[in-house]
Amino acid sequence: MSSKTRVSIIIILILFGAFLLTLSGCTFLGNKAHKNIIYAKATGKIPDQELNIFEPNKPKSPKDVLIFIHGGNWNSGKKSQYSLMGRNWTKKDIVYVIIDYPLSPSATYKEMAEYSAKSVKWVKENIHNYGGNPDRIFISGHSAGGHLAALISIDDKYFKKLGMENPIRGLILIDAAGLDMYGYLLEEKFSNDNTYLKTFTPDQKNWKDASPLYHLHKGMPPMTILRGEKTYPSIASSNEKFIKALLEYAPETPYEILKGKKHIPMITQFFNPWNKRYNQIHQFMESIDSKGNVVDN
Repeated sequence: MSSKTRVSIIIILILFGAFLLTLSGCTFLGNKAHKNIIYAKATGKIPDQELNIFEPNKPKSPKDVLIFIHGGNWNSGKKSQYSLMGRNWTKKDIVYVIIDYPLSPSATYKEMAEYSAKSVKWVKENIHNYGGNPDRIFISGHSAGGHLAALISIDDKYFKKLGMENPIRGLILIDAAGLDMYGYLLEEKFSNDNTYLKTFTPDQKNWKDASPLYHLHKGMPPMTILRGEKTYPSIASSNEKFIKALLEYAPETPYEILKGKKHIPMITQFFNPWNKRYNQIHQFMESIDSKGNVVDN
């Protein structure tokens, strides 16, 4: 083997090692993973629903909590696909919770939202056992998960049904889908066997009820919104409508369009522990007090 070949192999191994380190995030820095915790028992056709918790090692004080709801077109996806994000967030001293929720066609959007709210209730009642501050719960979601995160944050009926005040202190939307399902489904005119109508039903009243756009009000949790420049047209359109409507209720809401980003890379960028969006979101969380008010740092 020539010296040039050996050098090439060494360089490849170094680059591969760096790549693995990037993927592993804070695995080598230490964290605690608590997996497959049941937050809601099985009922009827819906099985037990579970969540994973990623806790920084040896927290000296209760930490901010960030709950993540995954995407997947409301009919796919699972929490285990996002463990890297959990490990990465512990580097920021955040207790990170990733939930599963029932998927279509076994569940409609309303059941998905109800279970998402149940997961927040469980976190509120139990996260102190995992180093988290129950008074500082934030929620985030990508794609369909962004829709569910927005819906339960904005429409208080989901927490009222659980007999509690809305405990969410801030909302982070990452290329959220479904912010205006009513407008989208009216325009598309899908047949009744379409996957979206299995999720949102053929009833137009449900389409509007399912759309966070139509539940905006004063006193909502503060939010920050990220959208990919090259995302799907329907997501771009509904985000623009949402931002325009927010001018009446929360005109100060940060909204950033990430140049060149498509829909999937909007979430896979978080697999890199050094992605600058971590600091951006963390700063947003730190700007909110325990009553949900934005304060100057």
